[in-house]
Amino acid sequence: MNGIHDMGGMHGMGAVEYETNEPVFHTEWERRAFAVTVAMGAWRKWNIDMSRYARELMPPAEYLATTYYEHWLFGLEKLLADSAFVGPEETDARERVAAAGGSLATSARPAEGALRPADVQRFLQNRKAARTSDPVPPKFKRGDRVVARRANPVGHTRLPRYVRGRQGVIDRDHGVFIFPDTHAAGLGRKPQHVYSVRFSAQELWGPEASPREAVYADLWDDYLDHA
Repeated sequence: MNGIHDMGGMHGMGAVEYETNEPVFHTEWERRAFAVTVAMGAWRKWNIDMSRYARELMPPAEYLATTYYEHWLFGLEKLLADSAFVGPEETDARERVAAAGGSLATSARPAEGALRPADVQRFLQNRKAARTSDPVPPKFKRGDRVVARRANPVGHTRLPRYVRGRQGVIDRDHGVFIFPDTHAAGLGRKPQHVYSVRFSAQELWGPEASPREAVYADLWDDYLDHA
Protein backbone atom coordinates (compact mmCIF):
# COMPACT_ATOMS: atom_id res chain seq x y z
CA MET A 1 0.00 0.00 0.00
CA ASN A 2 1.10 3.59 -0.51
CA GLY A 3 1.28 4.48 3.17
CA ILE A 4 3.39 6.97 5.08
CA HIS A 5 5.62 4.08 6.23
CA ASP A 6 7.11 3.87 2.70
CA MET A 7 9.40 6.87 3.18
CA GLY A 8 12.31 5.78 0.98
CA GLY A 9 13.38 8.58 -1.34
CA MET A 10 11.04 11.15 0.24
CA HIS A 11 12.24 14.72 0.71
CA GLY A 12 11.64 17.13 3.58
CA MET A 13 11.95 14.63 6.44
CA GLY A 14 15.20 16.06 7.78
CA ALA A 15 18.51 14.37 8.42
CA VAL A 16 18.71 10.88 9.88
CA GLU A 17 19.66 11.19 13.55
CA TYR A 18 22.06 8.53 14.79
CA GLU A 19 22.27 7.61 18.46
CA THR A 20 25.69 6.43 19.57
CA ASN A 21 25.55 3.12 21.47
CA GLU A 22 21.80 3.03 21.08
CA PRO A 23 20.17 0.47 23.41
CA VAL A 24 17.81 -2.20 22.11
CA PHE A 25 15.03 -0.70 24.23
CA HIS A 26 14.93 2.85 25.54
CA THR A 27 12.26 2.22 28.18
CA GLU A 28 10.67 -0.72 29.96
CA TRP A 29 7.39 -0.36 28.07
CA GLU A 30 9.21 -0.89 24.77
CA ARG A 31 10.62 -4.16 26.09
CA ARG A 32 7.15 -5.23 27.19
CA ALA A 33 5.60 -4.23 23.84
CA PHE A 34 8.09 -6.45 22.05
CA ALA A 35 7.54 -9.32 24.48
CA VAL A 36 3.75 -9.22 24.23
CA THR A 37 3.91 -9.07 20.43
CA VAL A 38 6.11 -12.17 20.37
CA ALA A 39 3.93 -13.96 22.92
CA MET A 40 0.72 -13.32 21.00
CA GLY A 41 2.37 -14.34 17.75
CA ALA A 42 2.82 -17.81 19.27
CA TRP A 43 -0.93 -18.40 18.80
CA ARG A 44 -0.37 -18.46 14.99
CA LYS A 45 -3.46 -16.37 14.37
CA TRP A 46 -1.42 -14.12 12.07
CA ASN A 47 1.96 -14.11 10.36
CA ILE A 48 4.81 -11.59 10.23
CA ASP A 49 3.55 -9.94 7.04
CA MET A 50 0.11 -9.49 8.59
CA SER A 51 1.85 -7.83 11.57
CA ARG A 52 3.68 -5.42 9.30
CA TYR A 53 0.52 -4.57 7.42
CA ALA A 54 -1.35 -3.88 10.68
CA ARG A 55 1.28 -1.30 11.66
CA GLU A 56 1.10 0.29 8.24
CA LEU A 57 -2.60 1.04 8.80
CA MET A 58 -1.81 3.64 11.47
CA PRO A 59 -3.10 7.09 10.30
CA PRO A 60 -0.28 9.10 8.65
CA ALA A 61 -0.24 12.01 11.11
CA GLU A 62 -0.20 9.61 14.06
CA TYR A 63 2.50 7.49 12.42
CA LEU A 64 4.85 10.47 12.00
CA ALA A 65 4.24 11.68 15.56
CA THR A 66 4.95 8.35 17.27
CA THR A 67 7.91 6.07 17.88
CA TYR A 68 8.87 2.66 16.53
CA TYR A 69 7.33 0.61 19.34
CA GLU A 70 4.23 2.76 19.41
CA HIS A 71 3.73 1.54 15.83
CA TRP A 72 4.11 -2.01 17.16
CA LEU A 73 1.48 -1.38 19.84
CA PHE A 74 -0.97 0.02 17.30
CA GLY A 75 -0.53 -3.03 15.08
CA LEU A 76 -0.79 -5.45 18.02
CA GLU A 77 -4.03 -3.88 19.28
CA LYS A 78 -5.54 -4.16 15.80
CA LEU A 79 -4.49 -7.81 15.44
CA LEU A 80 -5.83 -8.64 18.90
CA ALA A 81 -9.17 -7.01 18.11
CA ASP A 82 -9.43 -8.55 14.63
CA SER A 83 -8.69 -12.00 16.08
CA ALA A 84 -11.19 -11.53 18.95
CA PHE A 85 -8.51 -11.83 21.63
CA VAL A 86 -9.34 -8.43 23.12
CA GLY A 87 -12.37 -6.22 22.57
CA PRO A 88 -12.15 -2.41 22.12
CA GLU A 89 -13.93 -1.89 25.44
CA GLU A 90 -11.20 -3.87 27.26
CA THR A 91 -8.47 -1.78 25.65
CA ASP A 92 -10.28 1.45 26.54
CA ALA A 93 -10.78 0.32 30.16
CA ARG A 94 -7.11 -0.55 30.55
CA GLU A 95 -6.06 2.83 29.12
CA ARG A 96 -8.35 4.67 31.55
CA VAL A 97 -7.00 2.78 34.54
CA ALA A 98 -3.40 3.25 33.42
CA ALA A 99 -3.96 6.99 32.94
CA ALA A 100 -5.21 7.16 36.52
CA GLY A 101 -2.08 5.42 37.79
CA GLY A 102 -3.72 2.08 38.52
CA SER A 103 -3.46 -1.40 37.09
CA LEU A 104 -5.83 -4.15 36.03
CA ALA A 105 -4.31 -7.09 37.86
CA THR A 106 -5.79 -10.47 37.17
CA SER A 107 -5.51 -13.90 38.73
CA ALA A 108 -6.65 -15.70 35.57
CA ARG A 109 -4.58 -18.74 34.63
CA PRO A 110 -2.86 -18.74 31.22
CA ALA A 111 -4.95 -20.46 28.57
CA GLU A 112 -3.81 -23.77 27.16
CA GLY A 113 -1.34 -23.09 24.36
CA ALA A 114 -0.14 -19.73 25.73
CA LEU A 115 3.58 -19.02 25.47
CA ARG A 116 5.22 -19.48 28.88
CA PRO A 117 8.62 -18.08 29.97
CA ALA A 118 10.30 -21.49 29.83
CA ASP A 119 9.24 -21.90 26.19
CA VAL A 120 10.38 -18.53 24.84
CA GLN A 121 13.90 -19.52 23.76
CA ARG A 122 12.67 -22.65 21.99
CA PHE A 123 9.89 -20.71 20.28
CA LEU A 124 12.28 -18.06 18.96
CA GLN A 125 14.81 -20.62 17.77
CA ASN A 126 12.21 -22.68 15.93
CA ARG A 127 10.46 -19.86 14.09
CA LYS A 128 10.07 -20.58 10.40
CA ALA A 129 11.99 -18.28 8.08
CA ALA A 130 10.55 -16.70 4.96
CA ARG A 131 12.96 -18.73 2.82
CA THR A 132 11.45 -21.90 1.37
CA SER A 133 12.68 -25.00 -0.46
CA ASP A 134 9.89 -24.99 -3.06
CA PRO A 135 11.21 -25.96 -6.53
CA VAL A 136 10.20 -22.70 -8.21
CA PRO A 137 12.11 -21.77 -11.41
CA PRO A 138 13.54 -18.24 -11.55
CA LYS A 139 12.12 -15.76 -14.05
CA PHE A 140 15.37 -13.82 -14.28
CA LYS A 141 19.11 -14.42 -14.13
CA ARG A 142 22.12 -12.30 -13.18
CA GLY A 143 22.72 -9.52 -15.69
CA ASP A 144 19.11 -9.33 -16.93
CA ARG A 145 17.76 -5.82 -17.36
CA VAL A 146 14.44 -5.46 -15.57
CA VAL A 147 11.88 -2.81 -14.77
CA ALA A 148 10.02 -2.61 -11.47
CA ARG A 149 6.28 -2.64 -12.02
CA ARG A 150 4.45 0.65 -11.64
CA ALA A 151 1.80 -0.62 -9.24
CA ASN A 152 -0.30 0.83 -6.44
CA PRO A 153 -1.32 -2.20 -4.35
CA VAL A 154 -4.10 -1.78 -1.81
CA GLY A 155 -2.50 -4.15 0.72
CA HIS A 156 0.96 -4.89 2.10
CA THR A 157 3.88 -4.88 -0.32
CA ARG A 158 7.68 -4.77 -0.17
CA LEU A 159 7.98 -2.90 -3.48
CA PRO A 160 9.20 0.62 -2.60
CA ARG A 161 7.51 3.48 -4.41
CA TYR A 162 10.78 5.10 -5.44
CA VAL A 163 11.80 2.14 -7.65
CA ARG A 164 8.42 1.60 -9.34
CA GLY A 165 8.72 2.14 -13.08
CA ARG A 166 12.53 2.31 -12.87
CA GLN A 167 14.96 0.09 -14.75
CA GLY A 168 17.65 -1.94 -13.03
CA VAL A 169 19.90 -4.96 -13.44
CA ILE A 170 19.69 -8.30 -11.62
CA ASP A 171 22.82 -8.51 -9.46
CA ARG A 172 22.14 -11.84 -7.70
CA ASP A 173 19.44 -14.38 -6.95
CA HIS A 174 18.80 -14.88 -3.22
CA GLY A 175 16.65 -17.99 -3.71
CA VAL A 176 12.97 -18.71 -3.07
CA PHE A 177 10.94 -16.87 -0.42
CA ILE A 178 7.33 -16.43 0.65
CA PHE A 179 5.61 -13.61 -1.28
CA PRO A 180 4.67 -10.98 1.34
CA ASP A 181 1.80 -9.41 -0.63
CA THR A 182 -0.32 -12.58 -0.60
CA HIS A 183 0.98 -13.77 2.77
CA ALA A 184 -0.19 -10.57 4.49
CA ALA A 185 -3.65 -10.91 2.96
CA GLY A 186 -4.09 -14.54 4.00
CA LEU A 187 -3.98 -15.65 0.36
CA GLY A 188 -1.17 -18.15 0.65
CA ARG A 189 2.61 -18.23 0.50
CA LYS A 190 3.02 -18.00 -3.32
CA PRO A 191 6.78 -18.80 -3.15
CA GLN A 192 9.02 -17.13 -5.72
CA HIS A 193 12.57 -15.92 -6.26
CA VAL A 194 13.95 -12.77 -4.67
CA TYR A 195 16.70 -10.83 -6.44
CA SER A 196 19.09 -8.07 -5.52
CA VAL A 197 18.41 -5.48 -8.21
CA ARG A 198 20.89 -2.69 -8.89
CA PHE A 199 19.37 0.70 -9.71
CA SER A 200 21.74 3.49 -10.69
CA ALA A 201 21.36 6.71 -8.72
CA GLN A 202 20.71 8.61 -11.93
CA GLU A 203 17.89 6.22 -12.87
CA LEU A 204 16.25 6.89 -9.50
CA TRP A 205 17.05 10.55 -8.85
CA GLY A 206 17.82 12.03 -12.27
CA PRO A 207 20.92 13.19 -14.20
CA GLU A 208 22.16 15.37 -11.35
CA ALA A 209 22.80 12.30 -9.16
CA SER A 210 26.28 10.80 -8.96
CA PRO A 211 27.01 8.40 -11.86
CA ARG A 212 29.08 6.25 -9.47
CA GLU A 213 26.33 5.53 -6.95
CA ALA A 214 23.58 2.92 -6.96
CA VAL A 215 20.87 1.41 -4.77
CA TYR A 216 20.36 -2.35 -4.40
CA ALA A 217 16.79 -3.42 -3.68
CA ASP A 218 15.64 -6.97 -2.87
CA LEU A 219 12.61 -7.62 -5.08
CA TRP A 220 10.35 -10.60 -5.77
CA ASP A 221 9.53 -12.07 -9.21
CA ASP A 222 6.04 -10.55 -9.21
CA TYR A 223 7.49 -7.06 -8.82
CA LEU A 224 9.57 -7.24 -12.00
CA ASP A 225 9.31 -7.44 -15.77
CA HIS A 226 12.00 -7.73 -18.43
CA ALA A 227 13.07 -4.26 -19.56
